[in-house]
Amino acid sequence: MNLKKMILTSIFLAIGLILHQAMPSILFGMKPDLMLCMMFIVLYLNMKDYKMVVLIGIIAGLFSAFTTTFPFGQIPNIVDKIITANIVFLLFKFMDSKVKDQIQIVIASIFGTFVSGVVFLSTALFLAGLPGPFSALVIGVVLPAVLLNTLMCVFLFNIVKASLKKANRAY
Repeated sequence: MNLKKMILTSIFLAIGLILHQAMPSILFGMKPDLMLCMMFIVLYLNMKDYKMVVLIGIIAGLFSAFTTTFPFGQIPNIVDKIITANIVFLLFKFMDSKVKDQIQIVIASIFGTFVSGVVFLSTALFLAGLPGPFSALVIGVVLPAVLLNTLMCVFLFNIVKASLKKANRAY
């Protein structure tokens, strides 16, 4: 494992934790999952190292579990991040070099956020129950989260990409 990539991954996941904790609720108590956005970005940066992908999924899941506001949402957060990390990794592998990086992050954000939301709700339903019907939560919470997360992921991805480009010039 490359030490530079490990340090950058740690920093970006820590930033995701801070952003996830600080993000206020926007719509009916729903807030964009910025930890998920940072997870997608570091998965993009580490798409050639599967061991890092598994580690990223576990760490992002633990960080999300620490900051969840969903009752009994700790285990569903861990499960959903691990599964989502693996699915997004496969998605990035499939798109690798065939698709521009901006399009890759948009597709990963849309698909990954949807998968994350459905896996989270499914796990929560199985373990503790849900505050409403599953389909209503998918339509009312997951789909708006997909839109908000995609916008935030593209915004954060452009910031990370510009900062990495600038950092590589400085060395």
